[in-house]
Amino acid sequence: MKWFLLLVVTVGIGLATADSSYTHYRLPTALRPQKYHLRILTQLENPEDLRFSGNVKIVIEALQNTKNITLHSKDLIIDEPQITLRQISGEGKTDNCVTSTTVNPAHDFYVLNTCQELISGHVYELNLPFSAELNRQLEGYYRSSYVDRVANETRWISITHFEPASARKAFPCFDEPGYKAPFVITLGYHKKFTGLSNMPVKETKPHETLPDYIWTEFQESLPMSTYLVAYSVNDFSHKPSNLPNGALFRTWARPNAVDQCDYAAEFGPKVIQYYEQLFGVKLPLAKVDQIALPDFNIGAMENWGLVTYRETALLYSPEFSSLKDKQELSNIVAHELAHQWFGNLVTMQWWTDLWLKEGFATYVATLGVEYIHPEWRSMELESLSNLLAIFRKDSLESSHPISRPIGMVSQIIESFDEISYEKGSSVLRMMHLFLGEESFRSGLKSYLESYAYKNAEQDNLWESLTQAAHKNGALPKSYDIKTIMDSWTLQTGYPVLDVTRDYKARTAKLSQERYLLNTDISRMNSGGCWWIPLSYTTQAERDFNNTTPKAWMECRPNGDSLNKTIQDLPGADQWVIFNNQLSTPYKVNYDAQNWKLLIETLNSEDYQTIHVINRAQLIDDVLYFAWTGEQDYETALQVINYLQRETELLPWKSAFDNLKLLNRIVRQTPSFEFFKSYVKKLITPIYEHLNGINDTFKSIQQQDQVLLKTMVVLWACQYQVADCVPQALAYYRNWRSEANPDENNPVPINVRNTVYCTSISHGSDADWEFLWTRYKKSNVAAEKRTILTALGCSKEVWLLQRYLELIFDPKEDIRKQDSKWAFQAVAKTEVGFLLAKKYFMDNVDFIYKFYHQLTKSMAPLLEPLRLQVFVRKDYNEFKEFVVNSKESFKGSEEAIQQTLEIMLTNVQWMERNYEQFTRAIKRIL
Repeated sequence: MKWFLLLVVTVGIGLATADSSYTHYRLPTALRPQKYHLRILTQLENPEDLRFSGNVKIVIEALQNTKNITLHSKDLIIDEPQITLRQISGEGKTDNCVTSTTVNPAHDFYVLNTCQELISGHVYELNLPFSAELNRQLEGYYRSSYVDRVANETRWISITHFEPASARKAFPCFDEPGYKAPFVITLGYHKKFTGLSNMPVKETKPHETLPDYIWTEFQESLPMSTYLVAYSVNDFSHKPSNLPNGALFRTWARPNAVDQCDYAAEFGPKVIQYYEQLFGVKLPLAKVDQIALPDFNIGAMENWGLVTYRETALLYSPEFSSLKDKQELSNIVAHELAHQWFGNLVTMQWWTDLWLKEGFATYVATLGVEYIHPEWRSMELESLSNLLAIFRKDSLESSHPISRPIGMVSQIIESFDEISYEKGSSVLRMMHLFLGEESFRSGLKSYLESYAYKNAEQDNLWESLTQAAHKNGALPKSYDIKTIMDSWTLQTGYPVLDVTRDYKARTAKLSQERYLLNTDISRMNSGGCWWIPLSYTTQAERDFNNTTPKAWMECRPNGDSLNKTIQDLPGADQWVIFNNQLSTPYKVNYDAQNWKLLIETLNSEDYQTIHVINRAQLIDDVLYFAWTGEQDYETALQVINYLQRETELLPWKSAFDNLKLLNRIVRQTPSFEFFKSYVKKLITPIYEHLNGINDTFKSIQQQDQVLLKTMVVLWACQYQVADCVPQALAYYRNWRSEANPDENNPVPINVRNTVYCTSISHGSDADWEFLWTRYKKSNVAAEKRTILTALGCSKEVWLLQRYLELIFDPKEDIRKQDSKWAFQAVAKTEVGFLLAKKYFMDNVDFIYKFYHQLTKSMAPLLEPLRLQVFVRKDYNEFKEFVVNSKESFKGSEEAIQQTLEIMLTNVQWMERNYEQFTRAIKRIL
């Protein structure tokens, strides 16, 4: 890592690498910032030399006596002779100064040794001038660009992205979430640009020396953590909307895309209004800006008052964006705006509790979208999708707890995953369902009010919720939220509940253990006990809407689990289903008789008497158990055989997620012909029920049926069901024959991904070139993403090889943030997999350097590779490759561990299940 600090030649101050005894990764606690005055001058006129320079004045209170000031700085040139330090309050104000500075590159510490000791209770003002290049790395303070097609010119803008620890790349600061302080930010830039920051503009005045430059000072911010500071210099346009409290709400984009801001500008204020009601706490901001950025590494970032998004997450075009795009956009906007309370108003003390904001924002976003768009029925889909994601990830031994210790800043970024987001959301949903609406809401309100503008830990939240639950009688006085929830947040994994019924005694014996995909590991020794709220219903009752626990599975104080016996169950002619509406993240395995009863109901006209989410649950559970050998594939296939009757989205979502994993392995074996026939048999009825690939979307009343049709058509064309492929090719031919294909596209929006992919897969080089040209000319990010993915569907080796090289060529039209979609698209196909795997293994150093410090960008490239390795020889080869490429996987250690574990579970499946699976498929055909 390049340390500009070490290059500084200074006068009067010695600079050295820190060799002090202080090597802890967290900042010392002797000092606390009280306020930042930050001035940044950004120069965007010369594309060859895009730079910024600035000055930060930090008002610091000493909490203990200390002889140095330790803060964070990374890749900044600090003009050390110009550093000043003075005491501004406390007895006997004396001059102070800095004698020398040292750096600790391991922790990005910049240590200023002071002339006089800083005295506890006194307040000081530290002034640091600095400068740096406006970087290309999509973090810190960086550059982005777009092409103005009218003038045929590249336009440059600047933007920040600081989470989790990159504010230090933009200005020296106390870069930890616990050091909240107000910011007064002043931006200098050419007057032809706009300056945006967290707060509204206070005043603008001309620059003292630079002609046509101005200084814009923003109002003093609320106390906030450094990772939420944001500013941008740009020439964007915006769509204004208003919040009911009179606050200004604006949605920004490049001028040639501002017409795609309408939906986000309308949805944002509605969701803020909903949160004000839900939390009982008003939005404390005078304005909210949301901005769509051409270059942005993650989906979006919740900076207080200036929320940043990649274009696919904020821009919506009715002519080019599908319903799925619109729902994803709504979810992301709702997620980021939820953070204005959870994360910004109340911030976690340290990154250990990252989930406190991410799990919450994920969960309440589902409530917000459901409230604004009830016609989408999206809450059930989101809840199920979250659970399906964590059942996969959290069944790995290499998973981690929701609340995880962070020992190095480099570990923080790995916590931004399904466990913090989706599992965090799922356990909050569980708690919401067992507490009930009133206790949940009043507990949240009390938590937000108690810790507003401060930092909190998960125990603070548990305390607020326990008080509310006891007050409302939602939880027995002998129970507390901490005991229950710690079992879900402090340990890795989730339980499988084994239900063994005694049909004569009408009882069921329940035991739990951690569910693991890796069958080489003994579950008995894996330990783990979860407090499980038990909801269940019977064939006679069918009361799936009651998610209040009828009983609890408890844990002993030493962490051992207590078995539970449930009384008063029906006889041998009636099934029992546990976990109504999948309200808690666990799997359930029944005895043979109970499965038999469930199979009978599912494969009869009465299948809908089982709740739709529980139908999805049964599919997911039985296919997992078959995978790990607890059930045979005969039973599993009898369960999913009922799908020939199913017309609802959720069970199909569950089935497709599981069948996809089998497909990736089996398509490389001789048994694929049987698997293919079986899948065709399953999906032909639903394909016909939905009128095939024909454009019937306008006549579909229920919006979730649009998503179902989109999903079914994708599989139908892949498996050559009925007329799917010829119809897709006809749509594409019609598009190619349009005089102006960029303006007129006859392909129905919701099946464009399938039509493009099918046509590229069955098409010519000219078909590929046509689509690549459309990509380069498209002005809509969602459409560009659809095309990028489809271009990987080719079966031509030379085209795929060429595409792989285009993906990682900085001079080409694919932005760095989008390269993963293109690579995944190639790697997911039968032909592309081996090419992509070889390309990745041969070029891993080059790819690592291409992403530079964006280490999290390596992980998505591994996803399609790990799903398709299933032979021990290939697994061992990849293992060896990883060992030899350690340097290129810095920061992706966890992703590598998970990749190897998934490959191993594929090998285990092949060695244990392949023959049995083939026999079962042949039998059911």
